[in-house]
Amino acid sequence: MNPTHTSGPHPTSRSASAGLTSAQHQPQFDAAKPVRAGGERALVLGGGGSTGNAWLIGVIAGLFDAGLDMTTADLTIGTSAGSTAAAQIGGATPTELLAAILAAAPQRRPRPVGTDRGRVPIRPVADQLVRTRKIIASAQDAAGMRRAMGAAALDLDAASDGSWQTRWRDTVASRLPSQRWPQRTLLITAVDARTGEPVVFDRDCGVDLADAVAASCASGLPYRIGGNLYIDGGYRRNENADLAAGCGRVLVLSPFGGRTLHPLDWGMQLAAQVGELRARGSKVETISPDSNSEHMFGANAMDPSMRPPAARAGYDQGRALAGQLTEFRR
Repeated sequence: MNPTHTSGPHPTSRSASAGLTSAQHQPQFDAAKPVRAGGERALVLGGGGSTGNAWLIGVIAGLFDAGLDMTTADLTIGTSAGSTAAAQIGGATPTELLAAILAAAPQRRPRPVGTDRGRVPIRPVADQLVRTRKIIASAQDAAGMRRAMGAAALDLDAASDGSWQTRWRDTVASRLPSQRWPQRTLLITAVDARTGEPVVFDRDCGVDLADAVAASCASGLPYRIGGNLYIDGGYRRNENADLAAGCGRVLVLSPFGGRTLHPLDWGMQLAAQVGELRARGSKVETISPDSNSEHMFGANAMDPSMRPPAARAGYDQGRALAGQLTEFRR
């Protein structure tokens, strides 16, 4: 099967296509079609870079230690850094994952002084933010923005020597406690770099878990799977919470706090997603970093020295909020 794509309001169903080579055999399903997970609870893990991943693990661990185990959710949706966290909790306990982050604390490297709590963004992050802002400013709508982001990624790929692909997969695979898709329903989002169409991977798609996560996190160069190239799932929506439509209870963890660089009339912001879910009957709760930890995200999202404090901040929030999330207890 080829990827099933959509950019408009008329979703298509899963379908097979004959005559493709094994390298092109990459079934996916419609990223706009409401998912019926066959269960009640959904956990949505949004993008947010390296610090966002640490914060997500911290929140999940804090909830877990306070008696709320969201790793047993009937549906988990992961986007970008959230796809890594979603895959990680399928192969290790939240306690183990948190301990690994705290044990791997790197030393802070000297950085130039800036306005963001005395720091400036790491250069590749700054360059990507500049490119993204320019593309958004020139795009007419979200679909056009995704196509332009894909074209920019393909241009970077054409100028590269191709070695990034192997290094990136190895890096992603090393972060996953298990290389197997979990039995519980896990959806990992990405965007087709050539068409700009959203795609979603799951355990039945024939794509390795590490490849799906690597594609979802590809915010600069595109990631190749067989004959197709993919970029970050956050170019659809940073959380993609609307894919949980049909679930009775949806918990959204958003490292970027629902913020978006896109025009609000594009409907990509978290508030729009929450509104869509509630209109369909879901009970939705969201957790975002508190004001004391917001500086760890955005421009600082790829700073490895900030992963431990981000994880600790998430853990404290998870423990503190667990008692309020009564709707998510069995």
